Amino acid sequence: MLLRLLPVFFLVSSAVLAIDDYKLGPLSQENASVPKGQVIPMPAHESQIYPGTTRDWWIYVPAQYKAEQPANLMVFQDGHDYVGLKGAWRVPTVFDNLIASGDMAPTIAIFINPGHSGSAKPASAWKSNNRGKEYNTLGNTYARFLLEEIIPQVTKDYRLTNDPEGWAIAGASSGAICAFTVAWERPDKFRKVFSTIGSFVDLAGGNAYPSIIRLTERKPLRIYHQDGANDLDNPYGNWPLANQQMDKALTYMGYDHHFELGDGQHNSKHGASLFPEAMKWLWRK
Repeated sequence: MLLRLLPVFFLVSSAVLAIDDYKLGPLSQENASVPKGQVIPMPAHESQIYPGTTRDWWIYVPAQYKAEQPANLMVFQDGHDYVGLKGAWRVPTVFDNLIASGDMAPTIAIFINPGHSGSAKPASAWKSNNRGKEYNTLGNTYARFLLEEIIPQVTKDYRLTNDPEGWAIAGASSGAICAFTVAWERPDKFRKVFSTIGSFVDLAGGNAYPSIIRLTERKPLRIYHQDGANDLDNPYGNWPLANQQMDKALTYMGYDHHFELGDGQHNSKHGASLFPEAMKWLWRK
């Protein structure tokens, strides 16, 4: 009997181990033959729109940037999670590779953390005490924060395209709904959205987006979004269901969008493994 059960056990064990087993591909690895962009730590920003809050942030400038040729722009919420060369996302490396191959035009990236109030920085940027207010709240406040406070600091030294088709915004979890809200509120500035494990649930009314999308004239947005079947399910909502409802609403309204539903949990493994191909899709001509 034991010998009969062993093959079944190993099949079940393999299936369990396969869940959320996503790996980074070659475009997420450094290539010695590819020109390297520069990551520049910026001075901690004290916000006026979110009074009393301070945040860390960085910018990435591609090696191919030329002052006479305005660059595209992409903004990443929870910037600490995207800026590193050895983390899950490795955005500077992916951008280096895709810009060198011609799959992306030269693109400046902003990596920005949520704000925290008080003199002591949180032990983890994920625990910044203003994160929920900034990221989950609907409306145009966070878009104003980027457009009035953050991006003008970048344009002091670097030229950005004025074409909204050249501006993208990204985030994961609450950072994802934040990214969508910015583009939704200001499609005259941001036209491209990259959303992973998005919190389109009732943390602050974001569960209304599928209905809002269906009842609003289509906006000129391109959206790539991802979620996992084993994402969160708690009193605020069911993340996989919420993202599928977003997919259905965007499809119903004829949006240029792509949805990937894997078997992942509430982490960046699946999204990061898709990231290089997602950038090709998002930035395609």
